[in-house]
Amino acid sequence: MILLLDNIRSSENVGSLFRTADAFGISEILLVGITPTPIDRFGRPNAKVAKTALGAEKTIAWQHLGTPEEATEYIRDKKIPLYVLEQHTKAIPLAKQEVENFALVLGNEVTGVSNYFLEHADIIFEIPMQGEKESLNVSVAGGIALYALTA
Repeated sequence: MILLLDNIRSSENVGSLFRTADAFGISEILLVGITPTPIDRFGRPNAKVAKTALGAEKTIAWQHLGTPEEATEYIRDKKIPLYVLEQHTKAIPLAKQEVENFALVLGNEVTGVSNYFLEHADIIFEIPMQGEKESLNVSVAGGIALYALTA
């Protein structure tokens, strides 16, 4: 199972998602575009990622890919379905799923998932919102989705 973080801006959200991914048995995280990595471009640990990851950034395989196209090709080569979590006209409500292997895309905190991933998704899921707020923090939404897809 792969978690794909599409242009996430916050190092703290990335760290939190590493920790959550560890809890749900995710084997690899793909960090796409501007998403911060656990190691900066100078080879130093990213303290903000490490603070919230609590060591998960050292135990889960990860790689940085520059574009959604590269990431989608990587997923397609593995022959696993590409799921996207996003509010979208083609989205279906997220509920417990019977899946064994997948890649899940989570998007930017402001602009959401890149159009490329939306166009190439096998399924687009959304978390039904019942309150007045229209969205959740990306790390919270990721935790809910990973639970639904792995529990």
